Amino acid sequence: MSLSPFHLAIPVYDLPAARRFYGEVFGLPEGRSSEHWVDFDFYGHQLVIHEHPRTASQEAAHTNAVDGHDVPVPHFGIVLSWPEWEALAERLRARNTAFVIEPYVRFQGQVGEQATMFLFDPCGNALEFKAFKDMSQLFAK
Repeated sequence: MSLSPFHLAIPVYDLPAARRFYGEVFGLPEGRSSEHWVDFDFYGHQLVIHEHPRTASQEAAHTNAVDGHDVPVPHFGIVLSWPEWEALAERLRARNTAFVIEPYVRFQGQVGEQATMFLFDPCGNALEFKAFKDMSQLFAK
């Protein structure tokens, strides 16, 4: 599957903390930057953190119930290979990351079975990282 890179710009109210988080916690390579924004290579996609006052969704995340968990909305993330997801989960656990939803396999034995985990960046932006053992299940009904 060949995908075009997406571009996502998100607000952060503490640029230095967010820069450390994306650069050090995830090890994302940094691209261009200024005093008010930083580009990151987010698994081949362009993620830009922009300095911005705290937003309502950063103050208190809305949630929707999915598979017995309160999933924060809005959120963004990436679909990794299963081994990459496992390695990231281990890396985050080793750093004592506070998860909103601990790494686990959702929809076990059902269509769309997937590994998932949710966490917040230092500015309250929710992230989801997921993986499928069978990528044909990505959009399966």
